[in-house]
Amino acid sequence: MEYVTTVVWLALAAFVVVAWRQVNTRAGWRAVAVLLALGFSAAHQFLFATVPGEAYVTFRYAEQLAGGAGPVFNHGERVEGYADFLWMAVLAVPRALFGTEVAATAVTLGVLCTLGTVLLAYFVTNRIVRIAEPAGPGLPALGVLAAVLTAGAGSLAAYGASGLGTPLFLLLVLAVCGLLAARRPVVAGVFAAFAMMTRPEGAVLAIVVGGWLLLAALRRRENGWAPAGYALGALVLVVPWTAWRVTYYGYLLPNAVAARTEQGFGGQLADGWHYLSSFAVAYQAFLLLGAAAPAALRYRRGAPAEPVTRARSLVWLLLVLAAGFAGLTLLAGGGELPAWRLLAVVPPLLAVAAAAAYGVFVLAAASGPSPVPRELRLAGRRVLPVVAVGVCALSLLVSITHPRMLSALHALRDDTRELAEIGAWLGERLPAATVVSAYASGALAYEAGTQLIVVDVRGRTDEHIARDGESDGETRTDYDYVVNVRRPAVAVPAAGYTQRQRCGADPAYAGLYEVANFQRAGTDEWVLLYLRRNRAASLIEALGADPAFAYRPCAPQHTRP
Repeated sequence: MEYVTTVVWLALAAFVVVAWRQVNTRAGWRAVAVLLALGFSAAHQFLFATVPGEAYVTFRYAEQLAGGAGPVFNHGERVEGYADFLWMAVLAVPRALFGTEVAATAVTLGVLCTLGTVLLAYFVTNRIVRIAEPAGPGLPALGVLAAVLTAGAGSLAAYGASGLGTPLFLLLVLAVCGLLAARRPVVAGVFAAFAMMTRPEGAVLAIVVGGWLLLAALRRRENGWAPAGYALGALVLVVPWTAWRVTYYGYLLPNAVAARTEQGFGGQLADGWHYLSSFAVAYQAFLLLGAAAPAALRYRRGAPAEPVTRARSLVWLLLVLAAGFAGLTLLAGGGELPAWRLLAVVPPLLAVAAAAAYGVFVLAAASGPSPVPRELRLAGRRVLPVVAVGVCALSLLVSITHPRMLSALHALRDDTRELAEIGAWLGERLPAATVVSAYASGALAYEAGTQLIVVDVRGRTDEHIARDGESDGETRTDYDYVVNVRRPAVAVPAAGYTQRQRCGADPAYAGLYEVANFQRAGTDEWVLLYLRRNRAASLIEALGADPAFAYRPCAPQHTRP
């Protein structure tokens, strides 16, 4: 897939650079360039093609909702173990109406949302540049450059086909910016509410945009009612949604957030700085483009016209949003998933800001009469497409070679596949209502089916562990509660297959459980289980009946007399 992605990039690069003059002046050529950018985005996404275990948690909630049990992980247990309500609800609709598989739907919609983000980068950039000169022809080729840069953003591509709600969130963020450029504050408020219902960091979007509108209204750049309309559009959805969450689940803070361990502010800030600094090293080219945007915005040639001033303020909004998301990630301590998922929104925002800032600079610098048409002067600067495709090339190189990108996601994909296979085996062989505990419950729980009760020992989908469990600095656990209150018949202590038979039990399970090893047919891979002693014989018989997994008892331990 690396070869295919590189070939598509080469085709995109050659077309945009060689046909740059035609891209500037002819709509048909621009359409071809955007289509090539979309093709590169699709290839870039399928280069990763990894659905992490976190996505499967949301999938199981969507499965339960579509089946009529409500947004729950286990039947009858109201625990908000997801952090992407809107995404979960969207996935449940086609499952309920057409019976489509939730995982396949999520991957398809994620790819489409990512492609939509590339398209929005094109339109939002051109919209901002057109604001600077309402009566002029604009500089539509700059939108092509923004689309090319967005397609090359590795973190966006990494989570396009992930099944997570990240692509939808990015699409909503750019949609809000586009609606503000079009002077649609009420609708922008509605979309900001959608973003908050998709990801917790949507609160940053809502607050920054609200502040921008208030400041613009005070400076008379926006209608005085715009902030109120925006707030109304957001609150009409956020208030009832929040009231429902508190009523249904009993807590304002989601369980997925409560399950995060407490490291203290210093430790959390150190983790966040490491996360942010590694991102900055990998995305130096995008950050340089973002740093160039303020310099372009500060260009002055006489008093700027009101349209230019408003266009500049929209570019500043994009830059402040990027900084706001980065700041929140720093304070939150970063994230566990590779490829900087929490910062995936930053490169597209910087891409649009840089392209739009350059357009505003060109229009402000050429406010007087000129014998050479503005679009022809832009067409002569072939350095612009060269820089854009060069940044894409660097980003693609980072995607392929950086240890936190392609290799890390593919390793995660292998672990998730193993858990999915184990879950499908347990779901097929265990009787309904069997309680299973697992250290990594996402893919295992989804593939096991909703007829089994799955307990996440790290507490993401268990209220008691998340809110009252003990923290070891990395996870929250309460094994005494798991063993004696939840009383699982089967415990899966490993996050996938083991490479050898293991006969020792974790002390938390010793006494009430016995070790059972099952060898995967034709391989050296093993599944380690702890089985409740009073049910061990029947469970071994049921699980061992599958020819793909053979029970191998541990050899008896002999001692000298």
